Amino acid sequence: MELRDLGKTGIKVSRLGIGTAALGRPAYINLGHAEDLQRNYNQAEMEARTHQVLEAAYAAGIRYFDTARSYGLGEQFMGNWLKTFNPKEISVGSKWGYYYVADWEIEAEVHEVKDHSLGRFQQQWLESEQHLGSHIDLYQVHSATLDSGILTNSAVHQALQELKEQKGIRIGLSLSGAQQAEVLEEAMNISIDGQRLFDAVQATYNVLETSAERMLQTAHEAGMGVIIKEAVANGRLTSRNQEEPFVSDLKQMAWKHQVGMDAIALAFVLHQDWADVVLSGASTVAHLESNVWANSVRLDQEDMDLLRAMAMVSEDYWGKRKSLSWN
Repeated sequence: MELRDLGKTGIKVSRLGIGTAALGRPAYINLGHAEDLQRNYNQAEMEARTHQVLEAAYAAGIRYFDTARSYGLGEQFMGNWLKTFNPKEISVGSKWGYYYVADWEIEAEVHEVKDHSLGRFQQQWLESEQHLGSHIDLYQVHSATLDSGILTNSAVHQALQELKEQKGIRIGLSLSGAQQAEVLEEAMNISIDGQRLFDAVQATYNVLETSAERMLQTAHEAGMGVIIKEAVANGRLTSRNQEEPFVSDLKQMAWKHQVGMDAIALAFVLHQDWADVVLSGASTVAHLESNVWANSVRLDQEDMDLLRAMAMVSEDYWGKRKSLSWN
């Protein structure tokens, strides 16, 4: 699989990466998540499943691995895999700023809580380091928004800069919501001693939600690494979705290229040269193997035009995402 630089971070990444949002905890909003896990939420068996997916990803050439403090036991599962499997020449990113509160319950009233305070950063960095150790290449603010306080918290900015200087770790932020572009624009203007604080950005971008495209391209041109999450829109751009009007066109295109709908959705994002890494969110080896076919898909202009026509109004997209049930 093709390797490239993650912006000007000095981190080498594969075009496809693997995220663990659906692997480290029993409940998530992906369509059919419960079926993916066969409704087996035993922690030991979930860890074994996670290791299988990570090993399959590595065997497929994936070299960027992404997790977060709020992904249940995601960091722990990945850390144990790193110690056991000892993969070579990989890059690892994690995130802080959300913490997991569901206590392994599927129908918890609240699954994760956002906190971008200095105290939360200090606590979660120690936890991330405990599980992932020296493997961490990129540490990201999880889901930065205009109202979370992270963009104006100079104490946290200084602490992030100190982590960068002391540990040689790159600092990033992930985005969510209809104001991704505005948040990224403000984040790019945060500097310490004349140097931009954030080295990379992780954002939602897919066939249905393209509103941040211009700013992501701008960030890439400015030297920031760009990581794309939710490229299959939490399963809405896969065969799990049988309801929405765009599905029939996506099915026809998948048949044309003899791949799954998921591979078409991922190929659309891979087509954007400014996207350094596109994350697979696979929770089974079979889904990962289907995702990897995206590398072989060559979309023509007619395909791209049809896919771009599926884009939704950003607020509508995020409204739909918010309505997805934890399962």
